[in-house]
Amino acid sequence: MARSDAGLELILIEDSPNDAELFLNVVEWIDMGDQVRVFPDGREALEYLLGTGKYEGQAQEYPVVIFLDLKMPLIDGIEVLKALKENPRSVTHPVVVFTSSNQDIDVVKSYQLGANSYVVKPVQFEKYAETIRELINYWRNMNRPMVHTGN
Repeated sequence: MARSDAGLELILIEDSPNDAELFLNVVEWIDMGDQVRVFPDGREALEYLLGTGKYEGQAQEYPVVIFLDLKMPLIDGIEVLKALKENPRSVTHPVVVFTSSNQDIDVVKSYQLGANSYVVKPVQFEKYAETIRELINYWRNMNRPMVHTGN
């Protein structure tokens, strides 16, 4: 059965304005720009995803995938991942750690906390664009999302 794209949402948690703009440019290039919600820090992203703070009481769509940078101010990506995977509301949200860190300790910690994937941001633009396109294609069209039964 084909999935409808209506209401699908990608989340990007990225503190670098340049990286966020590059990501959005690639998404726009593959014709998905209106389906990305960008958060410049982990605190605001958690408020949105957990329905707290200024997002209290607001129903959010189940994201297709969350792209999470690790190295951020306020609340870093490791803490965001931990909070998401400890909360019943967000434990099944798919999270791709999308970061410039290639350190083994970050890879291990991310998977231990429940990351679904760990991808190091390519430096070359063409490879970066292709990586984003392939990741989005996988999460939107190939992966079978969590089934929500309302329980």
